[in-house]
Amino acid sequence: MKAGTAQKLVLNMITTSVMIQMGKVKGNKMVDMQLSNNKLVARGVKILMSELNIDNVLAKKLLQEHHNVRSAIKAYHSHGN
Repeated sequence: MKAGTAQKLVLNMITTSVMIQMGKVKGNKMVDMQLSNNKLVARGVKILMSELNIDNVLAKKLLQEHHNVRSAIKAYHSHGN
């Protein structure tokens, strides 16, 4: 393994463990990401669909209303769903 690859693996492990400790991860998914492009929005929709067992339309609606995966999950659960 080359030094650059090893360094990248170590840095990834460090940042992953910090994100877990900060509570930015739910299960094995990062839920406090900035939805700054279409790819990340699509990922957020997929996370909501998987986590809440809902359809695509409702997941998109929740994300548009709450602008954050974690907030959308909390709002969904707080409304008795």
